[in-house]
Amino acid sequence: MASTPESTQKFMRKGELTRAAILDVALDLASRDGLEGLTIGLLADRMNMSKSGVFAHFGSREDLQIEVLKLYHEQFEQEVFYPSMKEARGLPRLQGMFSRWIKRVTVEIASGCIYISGAAEYDDRPGAIRQELVGMVLTWQDALYRCVQQATEMGHLREDTDPQQMVFEMYGLILALHHDARFIKRAGSVDRAYAGFERLLQSYQNPESPVFRMHVVAKAPQA
Repeated sequence: MASTPESTQKFMRKGELTRAAILDVALDLASRDGLEGLTIGLLADRMNMSKSGVFAHFGSREDLQIEVLKLYHEQFEQEVFYPSMKEARGLPRLQGMFSRWIKRVTVEIASGCIYISGAAEYDDRPGAIRQELVGMVLTWQDALYRCVQQATEMGHLREDTDPQQMVFEMYGLILALHHDARFIKRAGSVDRAYAGFERLLQSYQNPESPVFRMHVVAKAPQA
């Protein structure tokens, strides 16, 4: 097979860099204004490009929005999920997930969370964007669910722990944190989220587990 000419490779590389730059700006705009607030015209203005130039990298506005979602999900996994998988299985890993989740939320208090804003935008709007968003949220919830199961199987949590209920309550703490810190701008919301998680763990703890007594929730800096 003939090799790709050097000039063609450079052109392809430049196109990839431009596309990545467009997505970075698009993610910033979507975090601030929501996915529905993301328009080709606004993005073209921010990039100093023509609309046709932006369209050359994405087939449609919907394609662009989905790619923004994928980039957001990738960053979430890189910051929260993958580092937590390096923690010991069971309770330490679950605490790592929640702690890193909180840390990311403290940043998003200023910029906005696409998972949360997207849920409000697309809760009653069927289509490809909603489907993509729901799939990503369920993927994260499934990871939390498996982690709670492992902590139960390893004896860190009580045998009768309901993983689905525990994940539901963890999610509730994050939603409350985002609401109070971003919307109400109530001081101390991060500390309250940590306190709620510690109380949640205590309600499911296996008092005979030495691991539970050894590990405490690692706190991120107050936003």
